[in-house]
Amino acid sequence: MRESRAGLRAVNAGSIALAALLLLGLAVILVPALASRDPSQINDVLARRLVPPFGRDAHGTLHVLGTDRFGRDLFVRMMLAGRLSLLVGVIGAGVSGLVGTLVGALAGWRRGALDRALMALADLLLALPRIVLLLVGVALWTPGLMTILVVLVATGWMGVARLVRAEVIAVSARPFVAAATALGAAPHRVLFTHVLPNAIGPALVATTLGVGNAILLESGLSFLGLGIQPPAPSWGNMIAGGRDLLVTAPWVALAPGLALVATVLATSVVGDEWRD
Repeated sequence: MRESRAGLRAVNAGSIALAALLLLGLAVILVPALASRDPSQINDVLARRLVPPFGRDAHGTLHVLGTDRFGRDLFVRMMLAGRLSLLVGVIGAGVSGLVGTLVGALAGWRRGALDRALMALADLLLALPRIVLLLVGVALWTPGLMTILVVLVATGWMGVARLVRAEVIAVSARPFVAAATALGAAPHRVLFTHVLPNAIGPALVATTLGVGNAILLESGLSFLGLGIQPPAPSWGNMIAGGRDLLVTAPWVALAPGLALVATVLATSVVGDEWRD
């Protein structure tokens, strides 16, 4: 009975988190597209600036989450920023997982000197704090979306590669792999048809969990001014833009901060549910 209740709670949490992510994905597409004003446009600042949540500006326009110091609607800007955050999270974690899967599969299948070289490189990068590698990467190139994606991929494949390598080695010892080899299947066919599909499960879970981490890292870099650059909105630079207004207009920083926390939490819950 206790196990069934625990399982029910886990299923409910995973379903709620997945529904929240789907709702967010729908909102970031529709809200900016249906907005009556350009969320980056600045005009009539005195009539629209720092309107509180569910307040109306001097022209009578309702703002669900209020406005910032330039009179821009926070809800529309948050959804526009959500496009970038979800894009960075999905593409950054997805490409990292793909690179890690290929590297781990190659190392676990070929073994020998290639395995030792690839795993030594992975261990070297894992020994360095990822945030340091990210800061170095964005400092060497012009800050922007492409730079963040490249740096996230270059610093995020190692854990997946380790997982896939271990699984490939374990699966390679199973009888069906020896049977496929004995029947004359080419080594690359055995790897991609028989071994990798049975070893990719942990990599999929790690990639899902990495989405939230990638979103968090992008927001941290944007908060420091090394990520997405204004006027393009990002949850990180929106929080940075409102940190000096925490006393007079706290919603400017709290709204994107809560969106960031909720999104990262939802992706983590979905990843945990998938793993379980």
